Amino acid sequence: MERKKVLVLFGGESSEHEVSIASAKNVLEAIDKDAYETLLGFIDKGGKWFLVKSFDEIESLTNSLELVPLLGSNTFTTIPQSALVTPDVIFPILHGEHGEDGTIQGLADLVHIPIVGAGLAASVLAIDKDLCKRILLQAGIPVVPYVVHLKGSPVDYESVSNLLGSSLFIKPASLGSSVGVSKANNQEELQKALDFAHTFDNKVLIEKALVVRELEIGILGNIPDFQISKVGEIKPDREFYSYESKYDPESRTEVVIPADIPDEITTKIQALASSAFESVEGRGIARIDFFLTEDSEVYLNEINTLPGFTNISMYPKLWLDAGVAYSELIDKLIRLALEERG
Repeated sequence: MERKKVLVLFGGESSEHEVSIASAKNVLEAIDKDAYETLLGFIDKGGKWFLVKSFDEIESLTNSLELVPLLGSNTFTTIPQSALVTPDVIFPILHGEHGEDGTIQGLADLVHIPIVGAGLAASVLAIDKDLCKRILLQAGIPVVPYVVHLKGSPVDYESVSNLLGSSLFIKPASLGSSVGVSKANNQEELQKALDFAHTFDNKVLIEKALVVRELEIGILGNIPDFQISKVGEIKPDREFYSYESKYDPESRTEVVIPADIPDEITTKIQALASSAFESVEGRGIARIDFFLTEDSEVYLNEINTLPGFTNISMYPKLWLDAGVAYSELIDKLIRLALEERG
């Protein structure tokens, strides 16, 4: 049986560039090499695409081949040499801007190559926390109370705190991995947090800060036939689940699977996750994050259409707990993408 060609796209222009490289290394190591021939597509921080032979090559791209899509042809070409590259499927190991925001997904549609994970519409909706929350609220799914702040607009702490409470979280609307997230308890801290968040995004969310447990759940499959994992819990090693809590080598953040929560809370979260996945018309893969308050209120925090995918990330761990090994998970996601295009 001829092996399927998988173009693994990694790197990218977002602040999560290094996380993407780490995830891609794990995928390449674990993928079934009897079933798949892997092609490495590296995207540098400036947005240029390269066809590389190994991860070592990304350190110096002087002699590397650029990778260019040929629209409508199921094919890429290289510069120089004009060699044709014809992947059967694209596996994007990308996060944030120009990775999970619909741009890569739209390009895959234009080139006519199946892509692992969500399509264009779901990617656009899920990456923008404001748009996503509006869709979720329409579906009757509870989200943390928030307001939107646009870059350059005035802000008054007293007015915002009267609406949301004295303690606030500020986060860019369209970034993941807790990049740009800060907490504020007064006017000075709020302005500083907004200035910081706006270095990443023109649109920023100001949310009511709650004392919560951070719970996450995985979805695998295409609508209407998809599986939902057990609920996992993140126990951050600091006040909230920051970028450093996730990726600092010294981090003492714990992951607990399954979460120690009542069965009725698990059932509720699984039902809300299912509804959310269907509401944004997700596909293939998603990790959906929830907050659980001290009085057992559940809020959906965000939908991740391309969750962290290192072998120690929450999403693979959730499926490992369900008996799906990392290499098997990769195989399932590729097959789901191929089936969707049929």
